[in-house]
Amino acid sequence: LYFVQFFETHCESHGYKELLAAAKKVNSVPAAICSVKEIWADYSVSSDTITLFRKADNHRENLVVADAEKLDVDGLVNFISINEVRYITEYNQVAAVGLFNSEVKTHLVIFANRGSEDYSELKDKLSVLPQSSQLLFVLINGALKSNSRSLSYFGLKSKDLPRVGIYDGNSDMNWLLPEGDITVERVRDFCQSFIGGELKDVKQAGETKPKTEL
Repeated sequence: LYFVQFFETHCESHGYKELLAAAKKVNSVPAAICSVKEIWADYSVSSDTITLFRKADNHRENLVVADAEKLDVDGLVNFISINEVRYITEYNQVAAVGLFNSEVKTHLVIFANRGSEDYSELKDKLSVLPQSSQLLFVLINGALKSNSRSLSYFGLKSKDLPRVGIYDGNSDMNWLLPEGDITVERVRDFCQSFIGGELKDVKQAGETKPKTEL
């Protein structure tokens, strides 16, 4: 995840100072500035633009400076935060916007209660899995009441965690990894089962419950 400022002139351009200030506030996201028009053409940029590139799903989000009604530091921080999707994204109401706007509609969902050993352990353990362009990994804190709808969608409660599931937004179907140790090997096989189409005839998680958006 990184963002590039395509500006013709640096310090004189509208939005330049605001972007520098926003980059300091979101220092986990690398930033660069480009004023070379030949490179602009490679990215189909024709005017001052702030572009966020997401490696997780090869998505680009453009903010054309001339079209922005208001351009301030807080607005740019919000722009980055809303569209910040990583290989493992910790779910919240802001991240949800980027996740559901992503072209990758299938999520490997990792349910764990923040504060437990499982939460950090699973995040670190599963981050070593090779990333697939067909799935995004989403870490959901089951201890938050606001995430109870996500749990119930899979037929789960906080006491049942940790668990791992797959949600396919294209078919609005979901499955749970069978209970047992959550190992890299089991999760990898689970993902491959989905990619290979082997889960389509498997009973869905919580299928007796009404469907609801994560």
